[in-house]
Amino acid sequence: MAIKTKKELRKRRHFRVRNKIAGTADRPRMAFYRSNKRMEVQFIDDDARLTLAGVSINGKNAEAAKELGAKAAEAAKGKGIEAVVFDRGGFAFGNNLKTLADSAREAGLKF
Repeated sequence: MAIKTKKELRKRRHFRVRNKIAGTADRPRMAFYRSNKRMEVQFIDDDARLTLAGVSINGKNAEAAKELGAKAAEAAKGKGIEAVVFDRGGFAFGNNLKTLADSAREAGLKF
């Protein structure tokens, strides 16, 4: 059996998540991505294959995640998005991702 890297394992988890969810014009997919330096959120309409809005922030701590959630909800409201389908991108739903989701919910997004 071949040794898998962390990146390959995350991609496999992401494919499993993506097989179960899809964004529409009424309820776009809120896709999350985290790199070594920053976190990003995009609102994607999978039917039309369009990115409706996107927000990113430098930092990976809980404070940055809370700020990103608020900014993402504000960007979504600006585009008329009220409800979303959450795509964690294969990342564990740990402290930072939970903080981001809670912050977006507090700002008015419905998951």
